[in-house]
Amino acid sequence: MTTPTSFGFDDETLSTRPTVYQPGLFDGQVVMVSGAGSGIGKAIAFLYARLGAKLAICGRDLVKLEDCAERLRRLGSPEVLVQPTNIRDAEQIEQFMDAAWRHFGRVDVMVNNAGGQFPQRALDYSVKGWKAVIDTNLNGTWYMMHALARRWRDTGTQGNIVNIVATFQRGMPGVAHTCAARAAVTHLSKTVAVEWAQYGIRVNCIAPGAIASTGFRQYTPEAVKAFAGANPMKHVGDVQDVAEAAVYLSAPSGKFVTGELLTVDGGGVLWGEVWTITKPDYFKMNA
Repeated sequence: MTTPTSFGFDDETLSTRPTVYQPGLFDGQVVMVSGAGSGIGKAIAFLYARLGAKLAICGRDLVKLEDCAERLRRLGSPEVLVQPTNIRDAEQIEQFMDAAWRHFGRVDVMVNNAGGQFPQRALDYSVKGWKAVIDTNLNGTWYMMHALARRWRDTGTQGNIVNIVATFQRGMPGVAHTCAARAAVTHLSKTVAVEWAQYGIRVNCIAPGAIASTGFRQYTPEAVKAFAGANPMKHVGDVQDVAEAAVYLSAPSGKFVTGELLTVDGGGVLWGEVWTITKPDYFKMNA
């Protein structure tokens, strides 16, 4: 079994790790992935490329995006469109959508992976910090969904949206802002899954638990060490766990699934507690 490092798989592993899906599953299809320059987003883009998809990728770091695109082309993805985009900016998103439509003439799948948060006690949030996380994780995701769904509706084409959220179901001390935003995205998705079904648009969410990726860098070593014990499987997941879930929901395997939240966390929401900040003595058993 291939195991991830503290910060996820390297490019070689992402390119060669066995997958349950057959080659060519996404031949001729265009998949849009936000936040594809690193971490989970990169793993998602890699897997779709290995399955034959053309890719439209965006993020804020052009260098990382270009590096990812070069690897995707080597994996056999016939076309990769790269566009630096801040998903907080609805105008930039419209420009990205226009570029993808001009280049490919279609988009079949959108995976909204871009987002971010910082660990901090809720009482210490500044107004600016709160707004930044909500604007990225909720508003940015909505801008992406809305812009593409309107194009699908107006062109009479069907599509799939997969939103990467988080395991907010039991709360997560230290990231109250992202729990608020991710819960909102999930219930937004459930609502528009009904509204947009008439257009042949499916909308689902994936809630990753402790997934070894570059995202671990923002947490303390103490928090990262505790992540493995916060689920009954007693280990962290890897980025391909999330990538394969995204493929399941957007491929024919998920053709009768919409409005759902697929949790990929080793049973964590049924088991342990997750502290992304130092656990106060008040909550320690012997305190």
